[in-house]
Amino acid sequence: MAQQNRSDYRNIAIIAHVDHGKTTLVDHMLRQSGTFRDNQVVAERVMDSNDLEREKGITIMAKNASVHWHGFKINVVDTPGHSDFGGEVERILSMVDGVLLLVDAAEGPLPQTRFVLRKALDMGLKPIIVINKIDRQDARPAEVLDEIMELFIALGATYEQLDFPIIYAIGKLGLAKLLLTDEAENLDPLFQSVIDHIPPPMVDPDVPFAMVISALAWSDYVGRIAIGRIIEGSVKVGDSVNLIKPDRTRESTRITKMYVYEGIARAEAEQASAGEIIALSGFENVYIGETIADASRTEPLSYVNIEEPTIAMYFMVNTSPLAG
Repeated sequence: MAQQNRSDYRNIAIIAHVDHGKTTLVDHMLRQSGTFRDNQVVAERVMDSNDLEREKGITIMAKNASVHWHGFKINVVDTPGHSDFGGEVERILSMVDGVLLLVDAAEGPLPQTRFVLRKALDMGLKPIIVINKIDRQDARPAEVLDEIMELFIALGATYEQLDFPIIYAIGKLGLAKLLLTDEAENLDPLFQSVIDHIPPPMVDPDVPFAMVISALAWSDYVGRIAIGRIIEGSVKVGDSVNLIKPDRTRESTRITKMYVYEGIARAEAEQASAGEIIALSGFENVYIGETIADASRTEPLSYVNIEEPTIAMYFMVNTSPLAG
């Protein structure tokens, strides 16, 4: 059967330089979509669950969340904003169809923005530009927009990628608008832009199930958890599957637990189909980049090529006053 789209789903990643406000913006997306009860006490920056992340105010490990808005489910991934975590960025971008590029209205696009944006454009992802913190006294949104356009051109963006929608936001207040002259009331313009401009996942639901592991998690109750996006087919709890290694060796096992993302939590599910980002347990020796597929499949799916870790060092003559 020919591929079809999951019109009620959108998978997006949020990329930004450190401290440009992406985790705070996700907080308000979760709140305004009704993910939390009115009387529920929720910590600020809920996506920064790691103690070091809260201390430093940065994202190190990518987090998954989802929001429901007007009948659509939007899976959101908050990616690291630092090039030191480049492998994490590439793995996460392989699960989504578009990105929100969040840029500070005063600082403009900075080096880490360039690094992650280059990865997204190379993978053909559709961008939405969010110029955040427009309430700053030194905000210069028009100039920042020009800088973003120049950056896109320098990175070789396609004509389709250059035709990006622009959202002006005050993330800490949960406000967004399409024009600087508009009155902002909530984040509805942002949600609507995601629905209108990010393509739904293209899937073939009638072929055998297959997904690639893009991230791992751990539970004290069920052990290692494999996270990824279903590329083809559907799966349900109890199904027999193959864990296919890159060298094509296979391990047969059975799905014992399956989770989908509801808000910031993993909720147990009985079945899921192509286009959904899910988490599976029941695997002892599973690693990122491996394929989980229906028992009838024997070939691994292709996986994004991740750059090897590198380090840059400069060796120079000591020119300080204390040189000896």
